Amino acid sequence: MHKRVFMIHGWDGTPEHGWFPWLKLELEKQGFEVIAPQMPEANAPRIYNWVPALSNVVGEADENTYFVGHSMGCQTIVRYLETLPKSIQVGGAVFVAGFLSRLTNLEDEEEVRGIAKHWLERPLDIEKVKSHLPKSIAIFSDNDEYVPLENQDRFRDELGSQIIIEHAMGHFSGDGGTTELPSALKAVLELTQ
Repeated sequence: MHKRVFMIHGWDGTPEHGWFPWLKLELEKQGFEVIAPQMPEANAPRIYNWVPALSNVVGEADENTYFVGHSMGCQTIVRYLETLPKSIQVGGAVFVAGFLSRLTNLEDEEEVRGIAKHWLERPLDIEKVKSHLPKSIAIFSDNDEYVPLENQDRFRDELGSQIIIEHAMGHFSGDGGTTELPSALKAVLELTQ
């Protein structure tokens, strides 16, 4: 059966930024169908438009459906999984700089803080998410200025994610010079075996 990988960028991101183009190309070389949509209003992401946008792009999810998310893209993936009908299981997910607990060093602008609160304070049924997600890998950096390492706890303890901690990778953003991310490629290949 054909394996599909959906790559969901982060807040203020695009599918053409950072390591996304490299990972898309590497996965396509391995025979995956890779879809990396531009999420709506990326500078002001909201659950009510990002989750339906992902749902529309995915269509019918199944065990050959995989996800890679960066930062806010990880939140989008878990909240999308939470909406799936009981009987559906996806193949797995790779979370890069994902957050479920808190963010740090955000600008003091009210709008920025409001966006973060919108995602962090909205209840999330993590057990329901886990029921659709048999396996996942979460990748963090030990010097991420926005996503502190404590975020790994919920991924590991509640979602059962395998944890990888990279050294000095910041927020894994193209702005920080990350244009390739071999650990994400390795994680996808591991999940899809």
